[in-house]
Amino acid sequence: MWETQSIGVAILILAILVDLIFGDPPWRLHPTFLLGELTKILERYLKSSNSFIGKMNGILLVFILLGITVVPIYLGLKFIFGSLGFLFYIIVSAVILKLTICINLETKWAIYAARAVESGNLEEARKIVTYFSRRDERDLSGSQIVSAIVESIAENLPDFKLSQIFYYAFFGVSGAVVARVINTLDSVIGFKTAEHIHTGWFTAKLDTLINYIPARLTVLFIVLSSAILGEDWRRGWKVARRDRRKISSTNHGWPVAAMAGVLCSQLEKPGYYTVGDKIEDPSPRHITRALRIRNVTTILFVIFFLPIIILTRTLFFIY
Repeated sequence: MWETQSIGVAILILAILVDLIFGDPPWRLHPTFLLGELTKILERYLKSSNSFIGKMNGILLVFILLGITVVPIYLGLKFIFGSLGFLFYIIVSAVILKLTICINLETKWAIYAARAVESGNLEEARKIVTYFSRRDERDLSGSQIVSAIVESIAENLPDFKLSQIFYYAFFGVSGAVVARVINTLDSVIGFKTAEHIHTGWFTAKLDTLINYIPARLTVLFIVLSSAILGEDWRRGWKVARRDRRKISSTNHGWPVAAMAGVLCSQLEKPGYYTVGDKIEDPSPRHITRALRIRNVTTILFVIFFLPIIILTRTLFFIY
């Protein structure tokens, strides 16, 4: 019994270490990119001008892609554990889990953007914004570039880190993969545009549903991390509750508003929203502070869920 508990913990710790040491594979070889491209191909055949048919096809698209990704991973891990031993199982599971989590690459891009803004190289910094955020970067000022990076760091906490850890704790590697697949589909087709409004409807709803709890837990851990780091945690909690609805996303409003609060700064997406109190103008230093808050938040989240991982693996083994 202790073996299964320790395996569950070892996989998560090793996955995070692999990310921190090695980062991500080249983007065009990353499973997330490949899944996005496959989604675009399949959507072409499933689009319909009829709202009902389009939405039903959107549901079908989600289940096709979950079947293509999650089922082989689940069966493959089960085979590896039963035939090749627990050590090989831990390594393969950790690599797969790592591919659902992004810390290293985000850190490099964020620091690079901060240095570019600090040196006055706004053209280079604007290029980095396109990796983080869907917005017109061409005329962004230095403070708006910083805002875009900090907002994305906050949004990405549940999207690319904590949701995967949350679902891994309860449902194993396969649960983390489900969360990442749904998030990827939402980033590709989950938009209220004429092109995607029908086929992307189910994906968008599902993404909101699975991230509902992790996004709210993220706020609590941001506040706790800010208290540990000496940031303004009280303002973070206040602004999160006050400004979360200014952002149209049901989930993203919470961590973004909380981050704006603890940094005592306003974060804005020009023409869409502004959250937080303008006590400090966004500067490159806010990016490094946001990264520190992200790091401590992730560490605390992992520590909090370790007992849950041990408990779930005590009750049943999860692939």
